[in-house]
Order: sequence, then C-alpha cells, then structure tokens
Amino acid sequence: MAAVQFGDTVKVHYQGTFDDGQMFDTSEGNDPLEFTVGAQQVIPGFERAMVGMQIGETRNIVIPAAEAYGERDDDLVQRMPRDKFRLNGAEPELGLAIEMHTPQGSIPVVITQLTEEFVTLDANHPLAGETLHFALELVAVTP
Repeated sequence: MAAVQFGDTVKVHYQGTFDDGQMFDTSEGNDPLEFTVGAQQVIPGFERAMVGMQIGETRNIVIPAAEAYGERDDDLVQRMPRDKFRLNGAEPELGLAIEMHTPQGSIPVVITQLTEEFVTLDANHPLAGETLHFALELVAVTP
C-alpha cells in the first residue's frame, strides 16, 4: 500500500479540538473531507500531516496558529461610528457575520462589539491565533 504523496487526492475523517479539548469541527456523521495534497485547499499543517499516511492509518496532530489560520492581527479589528454603519436597513447584532466591500474586494467580518456609539468589526478568521488539534483517519487515496 502506497503512502500519501503531494498531488494525491485523499479522503479523511477528522475531529478538530482546541487546547482545552473543546471540539470545533468534525466530519463525524458526514462524508470524509476530500482534497488534493499540495493544492492549498486546506490549512498548511493539515495538508502536510497527510503526507506519508496510508489507508486506514490514524494520526493525532497539533497545528500551531502559524500553520493554521495565522496569528490574530489587531489591525484587522476596526471600530466605526454606528451612525456611519449601514446594513441594508437591518440593525447590527453582536456576532453577525457580514461581507464588507473594499476597493480590494469583499472581506468577511464579524461584529464583535456594539455600543450606542460604535460598531466593532473583526476581519480575523474565527480560528486565528488558535492551536488546533486533529484526530485523523485516512479512508481513501487516489494518485
């Protein structure tokens, strides 16, 4: 049985947890995650962990933030006056994910703080700054 190499398409079941053991994602009850190793379809640390695995093999990995969604960047958190914030007639809500349009294109942001005067928007990925733990099981490989 050949080991996974860059360029192979793999199917993997996974469970992702934080340092404290809290689960943030899983493929349990769903089809396995399918991607091509080396095509940058998943985070770098996850992709590299697949190399060398064989069908049926399980592996527990730890991915530091730098190899996952990056460190949190405070420059991606912006506060704006609430009276300048327009949401197509809707009221802003804490935790609401929206798309902001910029000259460089659309970016996803989350409303992380609301006051009577300001709306705080965070463009960091929700998992930025987190060390991620994954339990992996390789179920298929296509060269």
